[in-house]
This record gives sequence, C-alpha cells and structure tokens, in this order.
Amino acid sequence: MADWVGHVAMYLIFLMIAILLLDAVTRNVIDIPLHWCIEAAQFTLAAYYFMGGAMTLKNNDHVRMDLFYDSLSVRGKARLDLITMICLLFYLCVMLYGSISSLGYAIETGERRFSMWNPSMIPIKSLMVGCLILMVLQTLSLAAKYWMTLRDEAVA
Repeated sequence: MADWVGHVAMYLIFLMIAILLLDAVTRNVIDIPLHWCIEAAQFTLAAYYFMGGAMTLKNNDHVRMDLFYDSLSVRGKARLDLITMICLLFYLCVMLYGSISSLGYAIETGERRFSMWNPSMIPIKSLMVGCLILMVLQTLSLAAKYWMTLRDEAVA
C-alpha cells in the first residue's frame, strides 16, 4: 500500500507543475488570472508530502545524520533505529490525534478556506488522516523489524 500511494504521489509533482504553468500563462499571457491555481498547487504539494511519507520510510530514503551511524554494528544501528522509530511513532500519533480532531471539526462545520476560491478543507484533511495512519503502520512495521534484528543478534 505504501508503494502504491507513494507512486501516485510521485505524479502529483507533474500536476502541480501543470497547475502553476496554467496560472503563469493565464495571468501573464492572456491576462485572465485564475484565483484557484495557487491554492490548488498548495494543496497538491501538501498531498505530495503526506502521500510520500510511508514509501519514504519503507524504502529507507529519509534523511539521516550519518556522522557516526555508518560505523555502528548491525545491532547498534538497529538499536538507534528502534529509538528513532519510537520517537517518530510518538510524533505521528500526536499528529494523527490532531488531524482526526481537525477533520471532525471540518466535517461538523463544513470548513472552507477563507479565500476567493473558497475550497472545502475536508478532502485534504481526510487525505492527511489516511496518510498519517499509513505512516503509523509503516513505522510500526519498521520498529518490529528493528526489534527482531535486536532479538536475532541477541540469540546468536
């Protein structure tokens, strides 16, 4: 699931480029500014970041400070990664709690962004909740992997 969502996210960059190109052409060439373009690009970028998170974790493509990490043993790396995953899990759970609360508010009030375009906030907040759940699941999977690495090393 993380791969599928991540691959969909990769193509959102092209959608965002198309939206910004449309905005530039309509505003500068034919002098008809489209007020929704910038906000649509912002929503697309937010979706891109959220949707790419689980795949980034799964493929170990996230940024890591390798100052001393590479010199650690397999067990040392697993221990450090497990600590990192626990911290990440705490952070993601706090974000998930807040995003569920924010989504509930958006649904109850029919929340819209205060702008000329006035889009509903429900779709982007729903996507945020879904992607955070996927990231929590991926983090749990990685934590289990690191835990098993520590147990296998301890047994051997």
